[in-house]
Amino acid sequence: MTEITTQLSDRLSRVRLRGLPPRNPAVRAPDRPRPSRSASTAREAPPLVAVAHGSRDPAALGTVTALLDRIRDLRPGLTVRLGHIELNAPLLPDTLAELSGTAVAVPLLLARGQHAGHDIPAALAGAPHLTARLARPLGPHPLLAEALHARLEEAGARRPCAVVLAAAGSRAPESAADTARTARLLSERLGGVPVLPAYATAPPEGGPAGTPLSVPAALRALAARGHHRPALASCFTAPGRFAAQCAAAAPGPAAAPLGDHPALARLVLHRYDQALAARSGCGQDSTGAATVAV
Repeated sequence: MTEITTQLSDRLSRVRLRGLPPRNPAVRAPDRPRPSRSASTAREAPPLVAVAHGSRDPAALGTVTALLDRIRDLRPGLTVRLGHIELNAPLLPDTLAELSGTAVAVPLLLARGQHAGHDIPAALAGAPHLTARLARPLGPHPLLAEALHARLEEAGARRPCAVVLAAAGSRAPESAADTARTARLLSERLGGVPVLPAYATAPPEGGPAGTPLSVPAALRALAARGHHRPALASCFTAPGRFAAQCAAAAPGPAAAPLGDHPALARLVLHRYDQALAARSGCGQDSTGAATVAV
């Protein structure tokens, strides 16, 4: 009887169940793969709504789309949507109408001003079905200075004598402060090269003290100091009328808009993470280098 039982047990151990290999009790079945924590976290994270200004330049939409694709590459699984303030579809209210739950709006603007302080908050308030958090504009920040520096190098301005930082501009004094801070960060990045902030449009008469000059006026001011061929740094996210106008005025190398530069994509994610971490939805920035989890 013992011999029969032994033979039967040996045969049963060799039986295949639906094509599965015979089970060896000495070998532990492999654990089922589990999704990584980062992938799970990305799936559960609120959508990032990138808020672009919009432009009549046909190249602008493609440039912003390329930036969003780079952001998706850096943070796989994160839902990234686009909404425009004006001129291009989709408009921000239309994008917000398609979302539910919570979302984080990140302005693709490089300084504070009317759009960041009024227009975007008004659009978010017009979507009561959504719990929306608003991030800070992208500038000023060392990552923005990194992207500006890289675009200058691409334009051939590796060691410029001076630089005009051309920005869209705003009547808001906060815009002037942010643009001036970005100019200082870029100057530090260039090893102390003079960087003069300037606006694409002439400042209004009687504007607040510290308002940047227009680009032509800034070029004249640098020429008076002996810098006749300064480089022009394009503090614009995408091509447009202002960016083209400023580049045409430059007597020296003119950098391209920031577009899908990797540092700008990292900065968008940094602002997104800041907004998520802050109770009010608008975190305080640090002047040090950013630590971005991508």
